[in-house]
Amino acid sequence: MLEIQSLEKRFGAVVAVDQVSLKIPDGQMVGIIGRSGAGKSTLLRLINRLAEPTSGQILFAGDDVSALRGRELMAWRARCAMIFQQFNLVNRLDVITNVLLGRLNYHGFAAAMLKRFTPAERAFAIRALDRLDMAQAALQRADTLSGGQQQRVAIARALMQEPRILLADEPIASLDPRNATVVMDALRAINREEGITVVCNLHTLDTARSYCDRIIGMAAGAVVFDGTPEQLSAEAARGIYGVDGLDEALSESVTSTSIGPATGAAGLSRTAAA
Repeated sequence: MLEIQSLEKRFGAVVAVDQVSLKIPDGQMVGIIGRSGAGKSTLLRLINRLAEPTSGQILFAGDDVSALRGRELMAWRARCAMIFQQFNLVNRLDVITNVLLGRLNYHGFAAAMLKRFTPAERAFAIRALDRLDMAQAALQRADTLSGGQQQRVAIARALMQEPRILLADEPIASLDPRNATVVMDALRAINREEGITVVCNLHTLDTARSYCDRIIGMAAGAVVFDGTPEQLSAEAARGIYGVDGLDEALSESVTSTSIGPATGAAGLSRTAAA
């Protein structure tokens, strides 16, 4: 279990994450929703230790993650893989080398840059690409791929870390609905088939409701909703986004997996009433 206790992050007078406490069991798929600036990305960066908490604790399997340093911290970042909105691939390298860079924590930077990977690791990389339907692009340069393809390569790279937890920070924010659906389907398959915990920051409510077992809503750095998709009523959504932000959160044309006609607030209301 991943346990977060009274976690806080301040940037001067600004409180980005405000006394967040959560327990996330192994194998759960969690969606974190909220407006821009709600603290979603900062929370994931704290969990991965890309940012240091001002106070509070992060615990996993009895270890105090917030206290890890050096090699132990590197080992945690391998177990807790991160997928970014910007993909973070090395454009001049081919796809399979980008995927193999997921083994950095096992080899070190110099060995990875010299492509000193074992045959077993190369086979592992091909399998990771194949499960994301990207094996045919293994020898292409990363910068020749579409955005959706690049994000699938980034997911394959994360799988090379053999993680227990997969953190995805707005993984579909720059994708069209069809590619967004492919990426979210891949994340859900990894969660279901591998039992890997997935914690995913998402922008629209339809995606969170469609893919996640549990939805956490954040506003002003604090958790204001924690429940199942069925419990995410129109009233709860207004508490997360505010009245002026709800239309954007419901829009199926913004970072959404919905390809059909927009249902808007009425769609959420119908679902909540059902």
